[in-house]
Amino acid sequence: QVQLVESGGGLVQAGGSLRLSCVGSGSTLRLVHMAWYRQAPGKERELVAGIYTNGQTKYADSVEGRFTISREHNKNTVYLQMNNLLPEDTAVYYCWGYRPPAYWGQGTQVTVSS
Repeated sequence: QVQLVESGGGLVQAGGSLRLSCVGSGSTLRLVHMAWYRQAPGKERELVAGIYTNGQTKYADSVEGRFTISREHNKNTVYLQMNNLLPEDTAVYYCWGYRPPAYWGQGTQVTVSS
């Protein structure tokens, strides 16, 4: 069993930056894939960025070039560097990990003011 805990959310002005962290604990087994999802009010949860076992990364079109996902080597720790934030980036951001099964964090709120 893996517990994922996010941190780093908060309130920022448009154009600003935040760095989200997700730390996994409770197991020495390495999660195969890790990713960040987000869910805005009234919208479905969507993939923001993923990093996969082969090192490949994937980004939503809306964040490509602004966000960067990274992972600590051989650890269940993943980061999301978010630059040039926009009001439409406002959402609860969730960490996701997959071994299998899939694990979710509790979420961290990111609010971008215009």
